[in-house]
Amino acid sequence: MKKIREVEALLSLPSPVNISNWWNIGSVLGFLLVFQLATGFLLSLHYTADMTNTFNSIVHLMRDVPGGWVFRAAHANGASMFFFLIYLHIGRGLYYQSYALQSRAWLVGATIFLLSMGTAFLGYVLPWGQMSYWGATVITNLLSAVPYLGDTLVMWVWGGFAVGQATLNRFFSLHFLLPFVISVFVLLHLLALHVKGSSNPLGNLFHLTKVPFHPYFTWKDVVGVLVMLNVLFLVVFFAPQLFTDPENFMEANPMVTPTHIQPEWYFLFAYAILRSIPSKMGGVIALAASVLCLYVFPLAAQAKLCPTPYFKVAQWVFWSYVVIFLLLTWLGACPVEEPFITLSQPLTCCFFAVPVLFFSLAMIYNKLLLFLSSL
Repeated sequence: MKKIREVEALLSLPSPVNISNWWNIGSVLGFLLVFQLATGFLLSLHYTADMTNTFNSIVHLMRDVPGGWVFRAAHANGASMFFFLIYLHIGRGLYYQSYALQSRAWLVGATIFLLSMGTAFLGYVLPWGQMSYWGATVITNLLSAVPYLGDTLVMWVWGGFAVGQATLNRFFSLHFLLPFVISVFVLLHLLALHVKGSSNPLGNLFHLTKVPFHPYFTWKDVVGVLVMLNVLFLVVFFAPQLFTDPENFMEANPMVTPTHIQPEWYFLFAYAILRSIPSKMGGVIALAASVLCLYVFPLAAQAKLCPTPYFKVAQWVFWSYVVIFLLLTWLGACPVEEPFITLSQPLTCCFFAVPVLFFSLAMIYNKLLLFLSSL
């Protein structure tokens, strides 16, 4: 009976009547997470975590297992779809200031984003192609920049003196485990969201016009999921290798280094920031800060900020942030040479200046309101 009441409470949850389709992305992401868990489990039934046979097990899966290529393409492209949607979800939260209205939900969501990035990196290594091997080597080597403990941390992650069998075992185990950890944080994210209720384009939580979640938003979520699946399977059936680096079609070879090592497209902005700093330690700090800066935005909750749709300056700042992110993503895919490195340096400075600018705008607006109210 208790579970029935909980389901009824969820379906009858009062939701603002004026929320747009941007609020459907969260539910689509939840479905996509379940989709990734299901396809990942099916792939694990044929995967061999043995560095001498891993690449061949992928080839066997693609060529000999009935429908195997569909599941692998759906899982790989599903990861790209997941990050595309999560960036849209974060962008919606920034534009409509969800970080100030729902600070707890925002912080849990930032943690989900971090865990998703880790899971995606681990999964990128598992095919054991050239780019997988060298990407793992380069990224894990960044830990050597940690003072005193750097070399020890690298050897602990590798399980030896180089990326090898122990590394593959650990990455496969963690890649299988982390999605379940993400699922727990998704539940915490929903719990934090439902404590205060959903925000809306007006930028407040005290709206009076609400409707039950079901059936109005249930069917909108169903339509959103169907649209996402249509787009995903269009890519799977007509361009399954759209986001795959050609180097990864060759088996990992420690004796041959690719001419241009780069991560998946959803990590390129952070990779460009890493390359823009001449110091290795400084680059690692900037790389970590490029993601951890999401935890800074709820500081704006200390000051009242006019909703972005009605505040031109905040709109300029937001769209500048989007342009900076896209330019850094492009630069991250470019070769490590001039003028790309020099171009990424001012963009890196602007990328970190935006959270400070968001907070400054909130404080200035708050002071202005206090001044006007005292007149």
